[in-house]
Amino acid sequence: MYVKNILNRKGHDVISIEPTSTMLETAKVLRENKIGAILVCDKDGKMCGVISERDIVIAIARSGAPILDKAVGDFMTTGVYTCKAEDTIKQVMEVMTSRRIRHLPVVGAGGTIVGMISIGDVVKERMSETEAEAEALKAYIAT
Repeated sequence: MYVKNILNRKGHDVISIEPTSTMLETAKVLRENKIGAILVCDKDGKMCGVISERDIVIAIARSGAPILDKAVGDFMTTGVYTCKAEDTIKQVMEVMTSRRIRHLPVVGAGGTIVGMISIGDVVKERMSETEAEAEALKAYIAT
């Protein structure tokens, strides 16, 4: 199974914000879209970083509520790990586990962002794959 299977199921929608957006605005976008991380992109749509719920909570714990009025660009993670639609589920699981990250932007030709996957998406796809393998084995044994 491949990342493209996840994107075909969940869609290619990518939600992003600009680095000048406030942390509070970012938190609202996360809540409204029921997502755990969001891409931070410049006006031309080029990815600058990513910010997650965890990043926001850590920032509040360190500096208090006043950070909610600060620009997300000051708190985002840069040097974002990405994957490609052709990557296997195993490959992305290894990256997510070894780097302790829960979200990966999916990059297409020319470096364009074509989707975003979460560890939940990956686990769901892996479980479906495992169930299909088990059913195939049962059918094989039964015949």
